Amino acid sequence: MHRKTIDVWVGLFVLLGAVSLLFLALKAGNMSTISFTKTYAIVGKFDNIGGLKPQSAVKSAGVVVGRVGDISFDDKTFAAMVRLDMNPAYKFPKDSSLKILTSGLLGEQYVGIEAGGDTNNLADGDRITRTQSAAVLEDLINQFIYSKAAEGKDGDK
Repeated sequence: MHRKTIDVWVGLFVLLGAVSLLFLALKAGNMSTISFTKTYAIVGKFDNIGGLKPQSAVKSAGVVVGRVGDISFDDKTFAAMVRLDMNPAYKFPKDSSLKILTSGLLGEQYVGIEAGGDTNNLADGDRITRTQSAAVLEDLINQFIYSKAAEGKDGDK
């Protein structure tokens, strides 16, 4: 009888460990937010998406209103096409704008949507033309270094 009790507890412990590993794997892969609710898709074109990934958040005023569905490359315009799967509970005007933002200095990137003033709302398949690409940290550092080098060069004269 004592052996069966130990076997049951060991089995429960192993099951709990497997569930925990599954949870961590989903969290690490940003897959824990998979939803089967109906969404509407909108598309934005960006020159540079930085480290944006599928399933990244789409936020407005800090609230998650959708997810990045798909990222593709348009070989005619040489731009990244980002499909956003928006929650139908949130409607945005057609003249809204998109920005790729970063949580903190080196945090995860997400898409920020800023509402416009149009009376018509975005619908499934619409494109947003007003976009702002990601700020790449390396480019910002290079600009700072070059500006400091130019200041030093001008100061020598």
